[in-house]
Amino acid sequence: MAEAERIIGTPDETPDAERPGEQRRPDAAAETAAPAGTTPDAPEAGGSAPEESAAADGPPRGRRRVGVLFAVAAVAYALDLVSKILVVAKLEHHAPVKIIGDWLQFQMIRNSGAAFSFGEAYTVIFTVIAASVIVVIVRLARKLYSLPWAFALGLLFGGALGNLTDRIFRSPGVFKGAVVDFISPKHFAVFNLADSAIVCGGILIVLLSFGGRDPDGTIHKD
Repeated sequence: MAEAERIIGTPDETPDAERPGEQRRPDAAAETAAPAGTTPDAPEAGGSAPEESAAADGPPRGRRRVGVLFAVAAVAYALDLVSKILVVAKLEHHAPVKIIGDWLQFQMIRNSGAAFSFGEAYTVIFTVIAASVIVVIVRLARKLYSLPWAFALGLLFGGALGNLTDRIFRSPGVFKGAVVDFISPKHFAVFNLADSAIVCGGILIVLLSFGGRDPDGTIHKD
């Protein structure tokens, strides 16, 4: 019996490759088979790289200035509308009111042309232009992050809307209405507050463009 056990061997004498203690380490095999570079830190590095790249490539962003644009436009429009209501009620069919001698007076006229009484034969064309300006500003407002641009576009928006209101609702008819003008400097055309807002907004836009400022808040140098 002892001789048979010596020849066959006992269960404790199994080869090292088949011992249970060696089979409980699959992680060691996985570490050996894993490709180089797949460390736990790799996913974090890979995940942060696209975010850093997107932040570097995108334009600078802050708060949208749409609220400022419409607030400025509302103030400009309200001032223009109230002034025209008062002028029609107090100055129509009356003598001009002198403010600074002969240099500045309030004199009401109805202007069927563009700003400062130019182009009176093209009322419908100027109406379409004013409406187009308003549409362009509304579309541009989605990308508006610059505070100076918000002021400029707000003035332009309010002024264009003020004169467009006259074109639509005043006589002689829809889209042919005459704009109420009343500010009359000496040796200059008669205009209104809407015209003033449009001119100031346009000048500010030109200055911002020459200064390299874009509506989205970026600054470029040519």
